Amino acid sequence: MKNLLFFLTLGAFAFTCSTAQKVTITGTMHFSEPVQMVYLSFRAGDERVTDSTKLKNGQFHFTEKIAEPTLATLMARFVPVADEQRPHVERMQMFMEPGTMNIAIKDSMDLAKVTGSKSQKALESLNKLEKPYNEKEEALSKQYRQYYLAKDTAAMKNLEEEFDNLSKEANEKVYHHYLSQNPNSPIALYVLEQYAGYDIDAQKVEPLFQKLPSATRNLPSGIAFKKRIETAKKTGIGAYAMNFTQNDTLAKPVSLSDFKGKYVLLDFWASWCGPCRAENPNVVKAFNNYKDKNFTVLSVSLDQPGKKQSWLDAIHKDGLTWTHVSDLKFWDNAVAKEYGIRAIPQNLLLDPTGKIIAKNVRGEELEKTLEEVIK
Repeated sequence: MKNLLFFLTLGAFAFTCSTAQKVTITGTMHFSEPVQMVYLSFRAGDERVTDSTKLKNGQFHFTEKIAEPTLATLMARFVPVADEQRPHVERMQMFMEPGTMNIAIKDSMDLAKVTGSKSQKALESLNKLEKPYNEKEEALSKQYRQYYLAKDTAAMKNLEEEFDNLSKEANEKVYHHYLSQNPNSPIALYVLEQYAGYDIDAQKVEPLFQKLPSATRNLPSGIAFKKRIETAKKTGIGAYAMNFTQNDTLAKPVSLSDFKGKYVLLDFWASWCGPCRAENPNVVKAFNNYKDKNFTVLSVSLDQPGKKQSWLDAIHKDGLTWTHVSDLKFWDNAVAKEYGIRAIPQNLLLDPTGKIIAKNVRGEELEKTLEEVIK
């Protein structure tokens, strides 16, 4: 399922050369139009690996090193037609496993036949469960774009609720159902990650993680996911927000503890993030309505290195007249990493003692929540 948030997508997970194993991928690719280049991309630790090759008599070959079954994207880029602005591409996802894999593609990536990977077979069975929800989501996305172009914000809001409801239904009827039926599946951890989403509910997710085989939990990806669960515990409702210090727009250090005694909306955003900018008017409204009632906002920006002016311009253009901090390290922002932020916009509402009392409250929900807690 897709999401209207901007995501940091991390796969699995640091490994060393000594633990890596070789995977050899051979394949054939036959389309009605000529293929210019074939690409294979996947994550190894925090790095994205991208390899490429040309077809030779309709055949391609890749040799990679992976530490465990790893989700990868195979893409074909076709020879561009003269009047095309962008070259046509087709892509597919697959699970690579150490050993030898073979892929046969004719006419469409959707018809690809993959052998040599038990994980891939499991993914294909999961894809069948996901298909009706993906089709509904695709239809909603087309409708959403029409409303966006027409600037019909009321209709867009209704569709956003439909997106949320569809995602919740898929979570239970696809991912949770799959896990309950296939706890020993080679892609069980991947499915659990889909179920957990970007904002882990540790109370729901940790018991499911503990039911996975120990061999799965001790994979590099399992160890990384365990760390995410531990971070989620530290940032869940009822926990006390971790203190931090980061520089503001004038390069002066600001600490979260400076705001103790106030209700604080700890807001993660960036100037480049469309959904963040769309949400900013709601935060401005809440700030203006409650700034004289012991409430403030502290924004942490995930803007990129060398983009300070873009950050400042967005603050001024959107009228964000509260405290802003950033180390301008993009997704490596130290506060975002400490808080396990993998998608933006996100926020946490803190009470005057620093306790987290709400998470990811946006739009009208933010106003209603502040009305309830600030008497």
